[in-house]
Amino acid sequence: TRQYAALMETEGVELQFGDDAIEELASFAFQVNQSTQNIGARRLYTIMERLLEELSFEAPDMKRGKVEVNAAYVRQRLQEVADDEDLSKFIL
Repeated sequence: TRQYAALMETEGVELQFGDDAIEELASFAFQVNQSTQNIGARRLYTIMERLLEELSFEAPDMKRGKVEVNAAYVRQRLQEVADDEDLSKFIL
């Protein structure tokens, strides 16, 4: 999470992850690993990319600001993947 926070900081966006967000990310990675090929912690990379995809795209146009990532934010951004088993197979 520190690496992503540092990356967003280069665009003037302060990114903070709550403990509940980290737990939700780990839970989501575990669920996808259970339902598809289990690749362990490597799954977290693509989950993080999916989670922050929209923010990364919009960051250059955002005014300096702060984004707090909590469990609700994680669920909202990853719900489509969680609901669609076929799509979750592509989250390598």
